[in-house]
Amino acid sequence: MELILTKKPKGVTIIEGFPGFGLVGTIATEYLVNHLKCELIGRYWFEELPATTAIHNGLLVQPIGIYYNKKYHLVIIHSIAAAQGVEWKAAKIVLKVASLLNAKEIVSLEGVGTNQATDNSKVYYYSNNAKKKTILSKYDLQEMKEGIIMGITSALMVMCKKTLTCFFAETHTKLPDSGAAAKIIEFLDKYLGLDVDTKPLLEKAQDFEDKLKGLLQKGAMAQKEKQEKALSYVG
Repeated sequence: MELILTKKPKGVTIIEGFPGFGLVGTIATEYLVNHLKCELIGRYWFEELPATTAIHNGLLVQPIGIYYNKKYHLVIIHSIAAAQGVEWKAAKIVLKVASLLNAKEIVSLEGVGTNQATDNSKVYYYSNNAKKKTILSKYDLQEMKEGIIMGITSALMVMCKKTLTCFFAETHTKLPDSGAAAKIIEFLDKYLGLDVDTKPLLEKAQDFEDKLKGLLQKGAMAQKEKQEKALSYVG
């Protein structure tokens, strides 16, 4: 499928969030899209994956939606599509959007697993830009100095030649973690000056979390059924 953008604002900051640990990136970008009242300017889906989507508040949630906020000159790439097996391709889509829009920075939101249950997730950062590191070091954040990164964020870290800044929020669960998402938005708010209130996220996220969890479970089942059918043809 060809990536189509109805608008091409130049020099934007891109924020991307795909499903990962605790669905932190997906929940955070979902909240930003709604809270900042962003405009849908593009979409994409992976034809390699089962056709699965969601309806939330009576509206279709795009598998991968690309949104624009004029006030903060932000483009938000929000995905509910679990991208197992197509991580490199997903990262290339983000980089293609960044190239088309001449983005000045890509910000990746991600969860990182921890064995310790906590109600106060730590947030870590990584940047390939020395000036950004200096800015981030002034906040109550820890630099990610050791760790194994997987998924789309990992692919971006390997391939991205533009300024890339990553925020990782601790989560001890693979289930939706709105608390970790809220924590990551708090620091993103300081970093980009978005004036975002995270309280509604904690109060109203459960409904969307349930729908998202159900969607991903059904997607996994569909993928399993597809694989089983393929094996039966081979057998």
